[in-house]
Amino acid sequence: MKHIYVFFLALATITLGCTDVDDEVIAVNIRIQNASSLIFDEVQVGDQAEVYMEIDPDGFSEYQEYETAYQYAYIQITSGEEVYVLQPIDFVGETPLPIGLYTYVLNIDEQGQVLLEFRID
Repeated sequence: MKHIYVFFLALATITLGCTDVDDEVIAVNIRIQNASSLIFDEVQVGDQAEVYMEIDPDGFSEYQEYETAYQYAYIQITSGEEVYVLQPIDFVGETPLPIGLYTYVLNIDEQGQVLLEFRID
């Protein structure tokens, strides 16, 4: 019987000691992953005041907090002299994202269109 108590005590200690990366998150946080072969000098997401800067191919930005965000957004990417834009029509019927960590994986196709893949981190 003593062994059972020790087992449950050890299990409780291990469980309480584990934390998830998003345990401290109190807002919607989005980062950018550059899935293209270009260097993204700047990435503007929605009307966010702060832009993401200098994201290398296959690189990630830091997370930025958003009051409201969706699975897709207005995106403007500047790479050298080129500017690429993803312009959603509207967000009718879309549900805002709950608090958490998310990644917009961005790529640019051969026609210069911005491709956005949404991921939950």
